[in-house]
Amino acid sequence: MEIPMIVAQISDIHAAPSNDNMLRLDRALSWLAVLEPDALVVSGDLIDDDWIDGYAEMAVRLDGLGCSVLVMPGNSDNRRAMQEAFATRPGAVEDCDAMHFKAEIEGLRLVGIDTCLDGTPAGDVAQHLRWLEQTLDEPGAHTTLLFSHHHLVASGIPPMDAVMAQGTIELSRLLGQRPLAPIAISSGHVHRPMSAMLAGIPAHICGSICPANPLWFGGPNIPAANDPPMIMVHRFTDDGLVSSHIAV
Repeated sequence: MEIPMIVAQISDIHAAPSNDNMLRLDRALSWLAVLEPDALVVSGDLIDDDWIDGYAEMAVRLDGLGCSVLVMPGNSDNRRAMQEAFATRPGAVEDCDAMHFKAEIEGLRLVGIDTCLDGTPAGDVAQHLRWLEQTLDEPGAHTTLLFSHHHLVASGIPPMDAVMAQGTIELSRLLGQRPLAPIAISSGHVHRPMSAMLAGIPAHICGSICPANPLWFGGPNIPAANDPPMIMVHRFTDDGLVSSHIAV
């Protein structure tokens, strides 16, 4: 029987002393400990209110999962403090101002592109497309999972789409021209699980560890949001990729 490659993803923890989001993270990690993933991607917004000490606490929890942990920043994070707390993180890209990652695990390439812009909650992917193209062209695994913090497809939620990643037209053009495009793209930032398509590629938005945003499309009524912490599990085999949204 073929052994699958399991890549878990958590996003938008937004931990601070004033909230219980570390407890919500513990719930997610307890669930993942049973699954025993091969890798875990943390797609940004780990802390809130510049709670720098939270990174060290989080690193201990993530190390306890016993798998490769790949970390990228979100707009609420402090890159310098993150790099210190996760100094030995696998896949770290050296000599680069941005906090990208790239790693190959069991024949699957995992690539994280840092879309953050200093001083704004919005993001931009166009500034790093040359790096992405070079990374995708490197010899090695032919199958790639691409991760970002900012969402790359519009969610329909007006305040979130106002701060989504810019440069998605350029990204679509780049990926559409490639014979071996990523098998899927997965981001965070919206605090709500979603799936769409970008340049013919499945483009997911991982739900958040922190309390969810309502699915509000700008109308006069705002639906309730009572979601539990959400994570994603990406299962890859020779038959392809299946990505699951999981409530914990």
